[in-house]
Amino acid sequence: MGIVLLPTRSASQSDDPSTGRADWEKCLDQPGEWYVSAEAVRIAENVLLYQRTSGGWPKNVELVKHLTPEQREHLDQMRDEIGATIDNGATHSQIRYLARVAAKTGSERYADAVQRGLEYLLAAQYENGGWPQYYPMMQGYYTHITFNDDAMASVLDLFFDIVHGKAEGNCVAEEMKQRLRVSLRKGIECILACQYRRGDTLTAWCAQHDEETFVPAKARAYELPSLSGKESVGIVEFLMRIKKPEPRIVDAIQSAVRWFDRVRVRGIRETVVRDSAAPRGWNKVVLADATAPDLWGRFYELENDEVFFCDRDGIKRYDMSELSYERRNHYGWLGDWPMNLLRTKYPKWQQRWAPNENVLEPARKGSE
Repeated sequence: MGIVLLPTRSASQSDDPSTGRADWEKCLDQPGEWYVSAEAVRIAENVLLYQRTSGGWPKNVELVKHLTPEQREHLDQMRDEIGATIDNGATHSQIRYLARVAAKTGSERYADAVQRGLEYLLAAQYENGGWPQYYPMMQGYYTHITFNDDAMASVLDLFFDIVHGKAEGNCVAEEMKQRLRVSLRKGIECILACQYRRGDTLTAWCAQHDEETFVPAKARAYELPSLSGKESVGIVEFLMRIKKPEPRIVDAIQSAVRWFDRVRVRGIRETVVRDSAAPRGWNKVVLADATAPDLWGRFYELENDEVFFCDRDGIKRYDMSELSYERRNHYGWLGDWPMNLLRTKYPKWQQRWAPNENVLEPARKGSE
């Protein structure tokens, strides 16, 4: 079978902000004046309808969709349902959006929803500073401290923006901002406690950690205790936002950056090929390519940093081709997640906060 690359999806194919949840993120990337527009207010009304009585929001809902009267009535009847979460961008993104609209429109309804959302996040936070995936609690791995899909880092980013003068804080009272400052400090302590130490060496983070012992923990059958080449990026980028970081935070960042640099995957390229024998006519494959940009694994062994893959049977594989079609093609196993951090964000941070120790220098000199 010859290799034929599939065409990539054009960004213009989903530019209409009324098509569904795929465009929700675009609502958080608009110029400030847009948040007072009729379309912004229409979407804000949808967001209010999806807010649970607990103050949080469920995930994977079509917030920008034009709703029928029947759909609105149904959502109103579901307010007491459980299922509010910080997973997949839920709750923190709705709060961020409503805060921007409230700041521009002066609407007390939106500001009140922001307040209730923040109360929800504060109530959900463990005393040790971490957040579970769902609150009220759901049994199972959902109780773990959840870094998966940048859940906890995104909550902390929101709190950071509110207390440091971003637009999201314009409708938030000073008393609440002070509570968020306390929460931020607890969250930072939790992050430092979770960073995995191998002997005397700090490394990175797992996608989820035990809520009592802080050790890397299992989630779904194919998400085993490991070091994450993806979720660790958002954690480091949050820590880099801290002004005048204390030595422990500097050490955490430097150690994680050193780990990212050490565990690069070189000489391969992941791509999609047409495959008439595959269920959907295409397949994800890994090809040898000495010219390919560096990649990182989603999961690394805790003991030796070896990249592994895993199927729904919970058995580790070390070759992606050994996975079932469904797991191979519907999960992000390899990516360039830390690339921008290493190339752009770390050098700027290092020059300001650790000018005498660029942890990427030795590796760079060794490759010359």
